[in-house]
Amino acid sequence: MKILIIDDEKAIRRALREILEFEECHVEEAENGKEGIEKLQKNEYDLIFCDIKMPIMDGLDVLSNAMKLNIETPIIMISGHGNIETAVQAIKDGAFDFIEKPLDLNRILVTLRNATDRNKLVEETKSLKTVVKKFKGSSIVGETEAINKIKEMIEKVAPSDARVLVTGGNGSGKELVARSLHDNSNRKKMPFIEVNCAAIPSELIESELFGHVKGAFTSAIKDKKGKFQLASEGTLFLDEIGDMSASAQAKVLRALQENVIQRVGSEKDIKVDCRVIAATNKDLRKEINEGNFREDLFHRLAVILIHVPALNDRTEDIPLLANHFIKMICADQGVPTKSFDKSALDELQSINWTGNIRELRNVIERLVILCGPMISSDDVKLYSNSNK
Repeated sequence: MKILIIDDEKAIRRALREILEFEECHVEEAENGKEGIEKLQKNEYDLIFCDIKMPIMDGLDVLSNAMKLNIETPIIMISGHGNIETAVQAIKDGAFDFIEKPLDLNRILVTLRNATDRNKLVEETKSLKTVVKKFKGSSIVGETEAINKIKEMIEKVAPSDARVLVTGGNGSGKELVARSLHDNSNRKKMPFIEVNCAAIPSELIESELFGHVKGAFTSAIKDKKGKFQLASEGTLFLDEIGDMSASAQAKVLRALQENVIQRVGSEKDIKVDCRVIAATNKDLRKEINEGNFREDLFHRLAVILIHVPALNDRTEDIPLLANHFIKMICADQGVPTKSFDKSALDELQSINWTGNIRELRNVIERLVILCGPMISSDDVKLYSNSNK
């Protein structure tokens, strides 16, 4: 945990630093409010201790400026006996808590624990906001033997912390399997963090995964946490891991072996505790033979293997999927639920779904928008761009 102490009294700063460093926190100091704001603009902190009465800029002004800068870091105000009313007002203005002088060890430790819990809740809320719409109504749909085996596997594997490698074509539902593993695990109340390794330039993937310190490269204007840290106590989903650079593979391997990472530009080890689920549409054994993927990393990731079949290999599930998607899409669009006649479902089953479930969902959304209340086979032929 990285903490900033803003206080004009050197003795207070020293006392707080000793307590916090004993709790394995990284501590920085500012001797007045102006210096504190400058540090807040350049660096990222997990917690701020700020005195109320200071020269140049007092604590209330620091609080006000922090609110204007949209700084979400919890701020603990340090209050003397004579200005408790001011401290209470600071709470109303956005401070997380306040501590009276002289400082009490137990009070500081309780506040530290509360702020840590609050930070975890904030990160979890952010994560949930990004996925709630995406995964709305997205339970695994299907009754074919292959899908039922996947459901059984998830039920067995989810409660453990075993790493899982999910394979399958683009759009087949690998991400949904990862989400289901998380939602049925003991980590379900903690963040589910996704990284698409194919969508991030190779020169930025290490910063994305492990974070960086200010000045590590040209655009690194402040410290940044990586996805491994953000997923702490939760699940990290590494999608399309077959596209990860060799350098990043080596660092991921170390993280899995030792449960520690280093931010780009730093040599300090940071402990991490997250379950890693990886996914790929590539044949990783072939990639290993061609020298594109580390065999030792493969064995670290593939403790459990789950293969998601292509939609063309589970056409019996298409009517279930089509009816599932049409209800969900109509609800999202705010229109009365539409229906397929039997010929339309037969037509959907005859299509070559090269884009798998993602393509099916897109076609059904198109049909909902462009067709009447009863969707026919002619509608499907007209709007599906089918390739038989």
